[in-house]
Amino acid sequence: MHARAALFDLYGDHLRSRGGQASVAALVRLMKPLEIAAPAVRTAVSRMVRQGWLRPVRLPRGPGYGLTPKCVRRLDEAALRIYRAGTLSWNSRWHLIVFPPVKERPRRERIRITLAFLGYAALSESTWIGPRSSAELDHLLESEGVRADRFEAALEGDPRELVARAWDLDAIGEAYEQWHAEADTLITALPAQARPDLVFATRSKLVHGWRNFLFRDPGLPPELLPAGWPGEKARAFFEQEAARLLPAAAAFVDRELH
Repeated sequence: MHARAALFDLYGDHLRSRGGQASVAALVRLMKPLEIAAPAVRTAVSRMVRQGWLRPVRLPRGPGYGLTPKCVRRLDEAALRIYRAGTLSWNSRWHLIVFPPVKERPRRERIRITLAFLGYAALSESTWIGPRSSAELDHLLESEGVRADRFEAALEGDPRELVARAWDLDAIGEAYEQWHAEADTLITALPAQARPDLVFATRSKLVHGWRNFLFRDPGLPPELLPAGWPGEKARAFFEQEAARLLPAAAAFVDRELH
């Protein structure tokens, strides 16, 4: 787990509900169970500040870093899909985005990665489709200087054929099965009376692996998924184990923040 990804997970999973800020010393302590050294933490924090995810703050216990509005939007969007995807509804209408080709490769790649994270898939170079709109979309287009047409539509034809064209469900399903097997091994290896720092590290790895599906799985409605979809079994395992490990992990975070 890279330091930057681990920090995103930490802020989203724990610090967002604790004021969204922490001292540098606390961040270093909280990354130690994940075997991420202090220099890597400081480098990742500096990068996140440059990218507009974090902002420097003065705290009673020394210098620290807090969330920017941009980061709050991203973490809230992620939390909605990580912990409550089963409640996301679909009204049989697709959300489409159409914008002119973006010539600059770095900007085009940033847009592609973020749209995938928000649950969209490319139908062509300039047309993207998703099962629902995202509150973060306006900020993405504005920050990248892209003007786009956006609309909802109930498209003709079998929606399953459209899904098969836009997303590789076989690959996503195999990824869920692989994650589930690896997560089961991770949880099984945790001793019954494990130290809080070990519980925190194990839960962090569990959440990190699950969070990666935000870039692959758009959260399609059950009626558009194959029977016996592996994502449902994997989600049930994740929700059960994440909730079971939360009290000890949260206690460790509270201790290291003070």
